[in-house]
Amino acid sequence: MATIRDVAKEAGVSVATVSRVINEKGYVTKETEKRVLLAIERLKYKPNAVARSLSIRKSNIIALIVPAINNPFFPELAKAVEDVAQSKGYKVFLCNTDDRRDRLVEYLHSLRENFVDGIIINSENLTERDLDDLRGQDIPVITIDRILPNQTFSSISVNNRRGGQLATKHLIQVGCQRIGHLRGPENVVTANDRFWGYRDILKGFNWFDQSWAASVDFSIKGGYQGMKELFQRHPDIDGVFAANDLIAVGALKAAFEWGRKVPDDLAIVGFDGIDITELTVPRVTTVQQPIYEIGKLAMEEVFRFIKDSKVTARNYELDVKLIQRESTMR
Repeated sequence: MATIRDVAKEAGVSVATVSRVINEKGYVTKETEKRVLLAIERLKYKPNAVARSLSIRKSNIIALIVPAINNPFFPELAKAVEDVAQSKGYKVFLCNTDDRRDRLVEYLHSLRENFVDGIIINSENLTERDLDDLRGQDIPVITIDRILPNQTFSSISVNNRRGGQLATKHLIQVGCQRIGHLRGPENVVTANDRFWGYRDILKGFNWFDQSWAASVDFSIKGGYQGMKELFQRHPDIDGVFAANDLIAVGALKAAFEWGRKVPDDLAIVGFDGIDITELTVPRVTTVQQPIYEIGKLAMEEVFRFIKDSKVTARNYELDVKLIQRESTMR
């Protein structure tokens, strides 16, 4: 395999001159540049990507930081990010934090050292101080589902509160009279917004109180355990809005074990619109997010900041829609 010294010898120039040509940094005559490029082509020389990024502080890499790669929402999001990145000649580095602050801090430190060109992040653990550190190194950051005070980078989210309203209204429309909610963790903004949408619709009913909502993890296990808890609290429950689709699948399993037929005895609505909701029996009604559009828009915003770091930040709120399937077809 050819080295930079081999190229320099072939072209009859110094190693420093070859480096200037490769990195497009510093003055080189047109004639010399042509000789170096011909030597590179003849020797099939491949510049070291890491060394080049250290030299020009540019890597052509975008980092995507997610809290839980085992949630199918995030691989679907990653596909959109990667599709757009590849079309522009960039690669994507995927970082999974397991929703831990220490892992997030570790990733951010590593990404700063390796001169990534941009970061797309979904994390409840992100702070304004983190953004200040990245801003100081001119690394554009696009947040998903999170708007921080004084944020100078763009954010992308969906109308989660409206989604909660749509789900709860739909359960009423199909005849449910006692509707529970499997909400996500109480420290998660999106979970809270979906809960408030649910509460908006039910707060006027005389039977409704906080005991109809159970806080659970964004997981199948969380939905399973939470649904059993609601069955015990309220045996007359006949509808449930789950804060994400994995929770809804867990609720489906609990209903089966409890001897409740879905949708006749219990109607279920999830949130996200991931592929798994079409594979269950019955298939799960869901409030669908435009997952691919979120990832695509996030990547486009990164490129907008790469092109001009002085552009104005934008906060996008995309709409959601209800997709009815068998889990609410009474």
